[in-house]
Amino acid sequence: MTPVPAEEGSFCLVLHSHLPWLPHHGAWPVGEEWLYQAWAHSYLPVVDLVRRLGAEGRTDLLTLGVTPVLAAQLDDPYALRSVHDWLGNWQLRARFAAGRWRGADPLLRDLAAAEHRAAGRALEEFETRWRHGFSPVLRPLVDAGLVELLGGPATHPFQPLLREPVRRFALHTGLADTARRIGRAPAGIWAPECGYAPGLERGYAAAGVRRFLVDGPALRGDTHAARPVGESDVVCFGRDLEVTYRVWSPKAGYPGDPAYRDFHTFDHPSGLKPSRVTGKHVPPERKRPYDPVLAAAAVARHADDFVGTVLARLRSLRERHGRPALVVAAYDTELFGHWWHEGPAWLEAVLRRLPEVGVRVTTLRGAIEAGHVGDPVELPASSWGSGKDWRVWDGEQVSDLVAVGAAVQDELLALPAQDPRVRDPARDQLVREALLTLSSDWAFMVTKDSAADYARRRAKVHGDRFGELASLVRAGQDARARRRAADLRGEDGLFGHLDARGLSCGS
Repeated sequence: MTPVPAEEGSFCLVLHSHLPWLPHHGAWPVGEEWLYQAWAHSYLPVVDLVRRLGAEGRTDLLTLGVTPVLAAQLDDPYALRSVHDWLGNWQLRARFAAGRWRGADPLLRDLAAAEHRAAGRALEEFETRWRHGFSPVLRPLVDAGLVELLGGPATHPFQPLLREPVRRFALHTGLADTARRIGRAPAGIWAPECGYAPGLERGYAAAGVRRFLVDGPALRGDTHAARPVGESDVVCFGRDLEVTYRVWSPKAGYPGDPAYRDFHTFDHPSGLKPSRVTGKHVPPERKRPYDPVLAAAAVARHADDFVGTVLARLRSLRERHGRPALVVAAYDTELFGHWWHEGPAWLEAVLRRLPEVGVRVTTLRGAIEAGHVGDPVELPASSWGSGKDWRVWDGEQVSDLVAVGAAVQDELLALPAQDPRVRDPARDQLVREALLTLSSDWAFMVTKDSAADYARRRAKVHGDRFGELASLVRAGQDARARRRAADLRGEDGLFGHLDARGLSCGS
């Protein structure tokens, strides 16, 4: 490839880290396994990559969104003990697989050995750096300017469906939670589901939020620069789908390559994934053994393709707009390592190759500083879901959840005023249950028919808990309300610092 000057354009990689809140000993359909898999296979290697590139003198490597819900889980003592156990079990499972595959295909034996080594490295990394949680790991990366951190509202609600006082309280609570963990509130957010309704920017400005992400269609695909929203000084960045979908689209993308490790095919006795994709229509029993040599070649090929795609896009945008352009590619962090085993290796190759060919790799903050800001724009109601509208979160399939969420908010705001001089643990828990009822995850799972029964059950559990506490508060049964709140607080462990007086005073 012919190198281009860095002034030709910039590339921003935005990763969004989010998993639903899994209560202690919770009943997620795969238990807490999903959290631990993402922790081991995505968060550890991605953070390690950032640290290694930072040691080479690099800065502004990527923009990382961490939802308050996930941050709470990754700092939680119960979760820390449990993931340490899981990592040890991973190593034991690899040792078992080595015995199970003795005399089998050499690729399977090599896989067992590689898994054992990977588990050992993860254990060492966890025991030396992560034993006190994610926040002590993340804060130095933010302070050193290696990553820009994005926050968000507490419990990941779909903000356009929230009453204004509830929306304000959720956002302030989420930003305050990040400040407690990292030492400062983030200036940018990844709004849950990229959900936007006209006027949200005013609430962002009041909360100190200066930038947020939308999906490309909200800008009619004109994503070459950040855009001030309306009459505010809050800017939005649009996800460039032409580039983003090279990696992961609704129908295609690199992770489906036949050489990559197959996420869905398990060796059930060991729990390992010993197969490569082989082919889209090949049944599990006919999948070929995973071959890391073939996978490495695919990583190199796809990294080259992506770098070429970014270059072509930047050149096209520069020709169209007459100025250096910006490309923003945004993904779930869990894609890299969890869903796509080779994702971290591909990510490292891309982050190394782009500067070599003259593209500035930067953060959203860095893009603004580099001058990638265009004219103001009026944004339509939008999200990054199907249809790019709100149908995933307020469609017919989830009309019952939407109705429950509206009723919970109305009941919450109609409760008797709280004495602002006294913090009430019952009120705190009541608000926590209300916000958990409003999580966007439940509607997403129902609409996409992904663990829909679990999602409805979780929404109902939190809604019922809210209703129980609200009835006690209305009846003036403060002692009973506080005892019940203490029981529930011991089960969820989420946002212990949440102070309901902020909602009472704001409403």
